Amino acid sequence: MELHENLIQLRKAHGFSQEEVAEALHIQGRTYQNYEYGTRLPPLPTLIALADLYDISLDELVCRKR
Repeated sequence: MELHENLIQLRKAHGFSQEEVAEALHIQGRTYQNYEYGTRLPPLPTLIALADLYDISLDELVCRKR
């Protein structure tokens, strides 16, 4: 699974709208939409905030497998 697909799945599993996630991250809604569309990659501080929001590790967030 790709990061953008995981972002969509996590958001829906937690019952959040795109706007709610954007507000939690203190970013513009359009910026967050670009992350879910896969047209932009979130910077590291945003990835950390997303992992914290969903209470998962960065590895889980970015679908890293060993």
